[in-house]
Amino acid sequence: MMDALSLLIYPFVACVLLVLIHTYFGIHILERGIIFVDLCLAQLIGLGMAISLARGYDKEASLFSLLFAVLGALILTFSRHIARLTNIEAFIGTLYVFSLSASILILEGSPHGLEELKAILNGNILWVTPEEILHMATVYLLAGSFLIVLNRRFFELSRRDTDRLSVEFLFFLGFAIVLVSSVRLPGVLRVFAFLVIPALVGRLFTQRPSKILLTGWLTGILASLAGITVSYFKDLPASPLIVLFLCCVLFVLLLFRAYCPSQKG
Repeated sequence: MMDALSLLIYPFVACVLLVLIHTYFGIHILERGIIFVDLCLAQLIGLGMAISLARGYDKEASLFSLLFAVLGALILTFSRHIARLTNIEAFIGTLYVFSLSASILILEGSPHGLEELKAILNGNILWVTPEEILHMATVYLLAGSFLIVLNRRFFELSRRDTDRLSVEFLFFLGFAIVLVSSVRLPGVLRVFAFLVIPALVGRLFTQRPSKILLTGWLTGILASLAGITVSYFKDLPASPLIVLFLCCVLFVLLLFRAYCPSQKG
């Protein structure tokens, strides 16, 4: 039992860090109605990783990821303007498909292209190291401080149809930088799950951001604990299990809300 605990503690701490930061962004993303923006940004970052891996620039992968993250933040800064021309979710989905298709083509010539693409999508959270935990904690602490300072302005963006491009860019840039650290370990799929599902669960019961945040944190942490534990004892990949547990929690609570409607607080 002690061996299992020593092996699973680092993945669990990594999941807690991911839940804490991504649930906050999830509240804004749901409020703005741009649900798939994280998939789009994460896959753009994945495209940067794919280019660096295919070219043999393994040590420069973080730099390539950051460059594509900034590019994605710049594009999404103009999301309100794009929404006036076309359906914004359709545009974001198209950008995601472009990034994924480009990644597949770029990694096609790599000797381990399939494994590298799978790693980008699923990550490898079970083998996270203390050094990687420290790096994540540092990035998320800086991002969290940044969010606290600009929290009111970000919520104004979410609730008003304003064109404050500088604040928009700061929001998407902060989000993109967080994703650069996130995508490498948990992968694109779990990043999406951590961003959207905990916030969705919170919104089933309340409209107050603070309560949504607390409910989302609790949901994400418990689902992560269950997924990592089952992964260890059943020798199954952790990322899909955690996503499935999160989805099942949402489905069950949706049924509960359907048959036991109550006033949201």
